[in-house]
Amino acid sequence: MLPALFVVLRTYAPYITLPVAAVIGFIGYKIEGLMSDKYTPYQESIEEKREERLLKENLEKDVTNVDTLKEKKFVPRTVFEKNVSPSLVHKS
Repeated sequence: MLPALFVVLRTYAPYITLPVAAVIGFIGYKIEGLMSDKYTPYQESIEEKREERLLKENLEKDVTNVDTLKEKKFVPRTVFEKNVSPSLVHKS
């Protein structure tokens, strides 16, 4: 009797598993809905934060303080100083 039951279960496994999985998923969805908080607070996007930061940096910058062209501070001394993040630049 047991081997015949296994043959039936193996043959009809997709028809048995799908409804069982659907019932378990539905129950889990309802339990999660009862237990979780559905409120998500608003946050600015990263692009908006970046634009505000760049605008603030540009407004704080002194436009009258300009380096002379004779000193050539815009030319890197070594190749390692070529593409460095502004936060890593050593100000001397």
